Amino acid sequence: MSDMKLAIMGAAGRMGRELIRAVHETEGCVVAGGTESPGSGAVGHDLGELAGVGALGVSVTDEPLELFARIDGILDFTVPAASLAFAELAAQARIVHVMGTTGFTSDDEKKIEAAARHAAIVKAGNMSLGVNLLNALIKKVARALDEDFDIEVLEMHHRDKVDAPSGTALMLGEAAAEGRGIDLQARSVRSREGHTGARKRGDIGFATLRGGSVVGEHTVIFAADGERLELTHKAADRGIFSRGGVKAALWASGKPPGLYSMMDVLGI
Repeated sequence: MSDMKLAIMGAAGRMGRELIRAVHETEGCVVAGGTESPGSGAVGHDLGELAGVGALGVSVTDEPLELFARIDGILDFTVPAASLAFAELAAQARIVHVMGTTGFTSDDEKKIEAAARHAAIVKAGNMSLGVNLLNALIKKVARALDEDFDIEVLEMHHRDKVDAPSGTALMLGEAAAEGRGIDLQARSVRSREGHTGARKRGDIGFATLRGGSVVGEHTVIFAADGERLELTHKAADRGIFSRGGVKAALWASGKPPGLYSMMDVLGI
């Protein structure tokens, strides 16, 4: 069986370079292309040299349409507008789309679901093994503990992150809501300021911190009278996300069209 030909969207960014390195180091797949936006200084540069792994003989392009016709899948950790455009192209080309982008609106999610009718899309707010195990634990704990335990989700990321709460925080909040059998949209509290009154029983709160070069830290707190349970994941290396993305792409190769998650990939 030939190696899976993968392209990296946003190849010159921090995650893009991590993804290039991860594909290059993983058996069963090869770096077959990469994109950047028109006008980027990275266009035309060798992908391997961008990632520090030596020349690979594959250059960055700003024309994804031509690229999608000759690859087997894409790794996409970009921004919502770009990911939606890539999802449409991947659906037309019937290739695998691994989507680690966060910050989608409800309308965006519907467009992704439509694209997944024609392509295998693996979408997750976080691609790491540890976070997805944490997600499964959160759901079980929330199911086991009643509303005497208040749920709060705390997350911290680097100063340059543009969306809040993080996609991972929302994923963990959704797991807690599923465990409780409630609608997260209806019961989540995204900010508190001023005289807010007492905390409503059964709500799920979110708190966001930004600063420095923090890769990602997430804690879900279950707090009751006299006791508190905290479940935490701390990421120190972006490589955990890129390796998870490559694992997802290889898993999705040959899968029928559909919208999958890392829970599917890991069999959790």
